[in-house]
Amino acid sequence: MRRQRRARILATLGPASSTLERIRTLAEAGADVFRLNFSHGSHEDHAARLRLIREVEQELGRPIGVLLDLQGPKLRIGRMAGGKALLEPGARFRLDLDPAEGDAGRATLPHPEIFAALEVGTELLLDDGKLRLRVEAFGPDFADTTVLVGGTLSDRKGVNVPGVVLPISPLTAKDRADLAFGLELGVDWVALSFVQRPEDIAEARALIGDQAWIMAKLEKPAAIEHLEEIVALADGVMVARGDLGVELPPQQVPVLQRRIVRAARAAGRPVVVATQMLESMIVAPVPTRAEASDVATAVYEGADAVMLSAESASGQYPVEAVAIMDRIIAEVEHDPAWRHELAAGHTPARPNTPDAICCALRRVAELLQPAATVAFTSSGFSALRASRERPVAPILALTPQLATARRLALVWGVHPVPFDEVQDVGEMIAHASDAALREQVAAPGDTVVVIAGIPFGQRGSTNLLHVVHLPDGVAGEG
Repeated sequence: MRRQRRARILATLGPASSTLERIRTLAEAGADVFRLNFSHGSHEDHAARLRLIREVEQELGRPIGVLLDLQGPKLRIGRMAGGKALLEPGARFRLDLDPAEGDAGRATLPHPEIFAALEVGTELLLDDGKLRLRVEAFGPDFADTTVLVGGTLSDRKGVNVPGVVLPISPLTAKDRADLAFGLELGVDWVALSFVQRPEDIAEARALIGDQAWIMAKLEKPAAIEHLEEIVALADGVMVARGDLGVELPPQQVPVLQRRIVRAARAAGRPVVVATQMLESMIVAPVPTRAEASDVATAVYEGADAVMLSAESASGQYPVEAVAIMDRIIAEVEHDPAWRHELAAGHTPARPNTPDAICCALRRVAELLQPAATVAFTSSGFSALRASRERPVAPILALTPQLATARRLALVWGVHPVPFDEVQDVGEMIAHASDAALREQVAAPGDTVVVIAGIPFGQRGSTNLLHVVHLPDGVAGEG
């Protein structure tokens, strides 16, 4: 089941995709990593899904990654009398800590941390930005506002505070319980919501350690101000366009998407483009032409993966959504302009040995046109640095760690294969040759390029590049 394409597909599981047969079909259709969205469902639901994923993994003989997506803080107003109230433009409206039901003049906002961060003139967005308020006066337990954009305000609608860093942790008590549960299950990636600053990544790292890789969800404008620092501390990033599109004007989101993808690629961090990619396929068997173009744009930019949310979790056509996304990626990657786009987005390597080796790998691949690159990696570092260069040939990542293989399932161009440790260079070359043939990334007579770090098993030690010519008439083992 080696993918012929380089970009990966991250599919969310939910009520429409929680049986063994459906998960197997999604994987066969193109899903490389499955997302467990802890904003919905019980621990028992997610544990059952993960067990099924591992069963499918065994059946297909291909590592499958699992991403736990934490809910993060949800800032909401309280209940409204009668369930809703109409806010008129220009009217005064108060938000406070009083738990009484709200009306057209006030509502409960049970988040004192918001009041602590306000300034006169701050704008508050309610119900995904459908209503907009401007702060005129505030205190530790209230904010008096003017309604700029009115409308119907219903119970428990969300509140966004664009442009303001809120003094709250990205990890709620629920998130910490969910995280502990997910790590015990053995998830491979943890998506951290509500990231505002580099310290948020450090807080999560203290809890997660090396049990999983951390993906920073970039959904708050405040995070963009610290983009490079956050990217450097995280193991991967997600362009969470839904919340970005609430707190920012829609015309800014495509620009930020490109900026985030370029920053992640420069740092060698996997980057996922998410939200509403094939939204119409929740109820339709085919996407709109604009949605197809949206997926293609992310692939042309060099994103490691594109993500399906409700399309595969609760939509009517989950398998069709994965299949069409697979076909869109394949079509883009057959376009000669795709390779030019990748080259245009390439940034210089850092002045260190691992990057120098992988930079040389890219140049060698351009000149020799090898059938594949073989990266020996324990931590995943060598494969990540090789992927950063976006080489022409596919990357076969041989790792003794099954957890590493599963994490690498999300990474551009990488075909991860669990493999035994090697002891010396001669054994490494023999194993690389055999694996390339067995996994059918190369044929007898082909050339493959091998990278590794010596001593073996030491993270960040990539310091060897070796060109191997596979003799004619050699066949890999079954």
